[in-house]
Amino acid sequence: MREIDVNVITENVAKLCIDSNIYLNDDIKKALEKSLAQEKESLPKNILDVFIKNSDIAKEELKPICQDTGMAIIYVDVGMDIHFKGGSLTEAINKGVALGYKEGYLRKSVVNDPLERKNTNDNTPAIIHYNIVEGDKVKIVAAPKGFGSENMGKIAMLPPSAGIDGIKKFVYDTIKLAGANACPPMIVGIGIGGNMEKCVDIAKRALLREVGSKNSDERLQNLEEELLEGINKMNIGPSGFGGNTTALCVHINMYATHITSLPVCVCTGCHATRHREIIL
Repeated sequence: MREIDVNVITENVAKLCIDSNIYLNDDIKKALEKSLAQEKESLPKNILDVFIKNSDIAKEELKPICQDTGMAIIYVDVGMDIHFKGGSLTEAINKGVALGYKEGYLRKSVVNDPLERKNTNDNTPAIIHYNIVEGDKVKIVAAPKGFGSENMGKIAMLPPSAGIDGIKKFVYDTIKLAGANACPPMIVGIGIGGNMEKCVDIAKRALLREVGSKNSDERLQNLEEELLEGINKMNIGPSGFGGNTTALCVHINMYATHITSLPVCVCTGCHATRHREIIL
């Protein structure tokens, strides 16, 4: 049995929160650069160029990529052969989020109650997802999510008869409604199946996949490519000013579901969809 002091978790969560808000992931930057080369009109080209330069400035000056530094989403894969000592794992994670947002001078956007709306002043509580796995390692992924894109996500509990055409229509309708509000070019995460909460979970996890990677399921790979092409024909474009780049990619996760339903979730990520991970 391997022991890990929860203070180690706190320190690493704090660093992940800071780094994910400052450093744009390489795969996303490469996708933006590729899109810049493919755009024809000057306005969308200029906007993409500004996004790329903004990420460079954030890296050089150690400042957040975006003023909305998000609500902290933390994914934790815990090995069955690990024992945490020194306190509560959940408390250690929240302590790390609070520390990271304080030391990183990140905007604190969490309110204690959806109705009372008093700021908690440290960006906690985080949203934490635990998964128990084999082994003696712990993997932590910090994925702070701004609510420009978060507010544009939608879920539909479609009837099975809606089929693939119903899925496509729901995706296109959701992206059209999102428009500029999701801070395009977007990363589009889609969940198909499960129940209501599982569908949302797998859609959001799809945002963590490397941009440009291929789905291991050929059916889903073809659907991703078709949806990406359709979305980029909408002429929403970077920041909603038109162009060929409304989305950088479409990623789909699928799960088993009930005989009476076809759950579909669309989770939009902005052009700076942030996530960092560490394995301890």
